[in-house]
Amino acid sequence: MKRILLIGTGGTIASELTDSGLVPGLNSEQLLSYIPDIGRICHIDCIQLFALDSTNITPEHWQIIVRCIREHYDDYDGFVLTHGTDTLAYTAAALSYMIQDSPKPIILTGAQKPIHFDSTDSKMNLMDAFLCATEELPGVSIVFDHKIILGTRAKKTRSKSFSAFSSINYPELGVVRDGTLLRFVRQECGQAPVFYESLNTAVSLMKLVPGMNRDVLDFLFAKNDAVVVESFGVGGVPEAGGFYDCIEEWKKRGRFAILTTQVENEGSDLGVYHVGYRLKRNLGVLEAYDMTTEAVLAKLMWILAQTKDPEKVMNQFYTPVAMDMFPCFNSQNLACKD
Repeated sequence: MKRILLIGTGGTIASELTDSGLVPGLNSEQLLSYIPDIGRICHIDCIQLFALDSTNITPEHWQIIVRCIREHYDDYDGFVLTHGTDTLAYTAAALSYMIQDSPKPIILTGAQKPIHFDSTDSKMNLMDAFLCATEELPGVSIVFDHKIILGTRAKKTRSKSFSAFSSINYPELGVVRDGTLLRFVRQECGQAPVFYESLNTAVSLMKLVPGMNRDVLDFLFAKNDAVVVESFGVGGVPEAGGFYDCIEEWKKRGRFAILTTQVENEGSDLGVYHVGYRLKRNLGVLEAYDMTTEAVLAKLMWILAQTKDPEKVMNQFYTPVAMDMFPCFNSQNLACKD
């Protein structure tokens, strides 16, 4: 029988109703008591790392999770991490960069309603997660509402529905139907995982809105090593407002600018319009292409903890990790970037 480690971090799945709203209160052993038949699938040990609403999860918590998995990696066949849904996609992306090439499953799940509610998705998601953790499902993935989504491609797209997560610009890895895993895509893995524990959290995000000027971007560049700009459509910045000059000035001072899009599907393409083309050709800003914003931010934190050399940062950013971007978008295939 497979040995699985359940790692609890809190979230709605473990929440109890209080006078001030839902608050995580149940530990991992208590969660398991709601699905007593799980012992027929696998042997489970529990570790409770935190009891947090996922709004309170930070990169420091990601590092603690990685250390926990690294410490216990050889003792278990797979891992299930229970987590709040609001920042679950960020954590899944971060773990995808911090634990690479894992041949063992690292499954993240949660719920839209607490496990003790009559109409809850918690038990279903937990059962599916443990099932997937016993299968040949390498790497980091989210199991939710019977879907298996690659950790670098997940986004929370519904705030209340049980079908909370979508796979962005990449097919689902599979689904669970009647207790059986139906696999569509197999994630690549190595012989052994490669762990990274360092992160550079001096990475920020700015959402572009009509009529904005450069003041906010200047502030963010002054406080961070990199700023991700969520622009409109396929990408670009307004000709008014001083954005082009702002990026040029801060780039000379060693900051990194990354352009992505506010549109969930199909990605950016800075070469289409003049407002994006000049950023790419003249300033050499990095482009997120079909990556999720969650993956872009996590990848930059991982890269900038290793190097701030512009050429090395570019090469690493454009090198796919866990299929976080379409393979042709890499530093060795400049035709895809121009």
